[in-house]
Amino acid sequence: MSMDDLDAELSYLMSQLEGEPGDSHEIFFRLHQILETFRAEGMALPENLVKMEQAMDAQFKKDAEDS
Repeated sequence: MSMDDLDAELSYLMSQLEGEPGDSHEIFFRLHQILETFRAEGMALPENLVKMEQAMDAQFKKDAEDS
């Protein structure tokens, strides 16, 4: 994936987060994919996105335990 593609994905993801609430699992999945691409390419991970991924993961685990 090129840097332009990553930028486009991140822009789309951020617009999804700022706009109407969508499927949070879909947003998490896309965020995870983007960060995995960064990891695979050896790129520095944006700290705010890593924190968001961790927070969403923790919330999903908590929700699953409460069910």
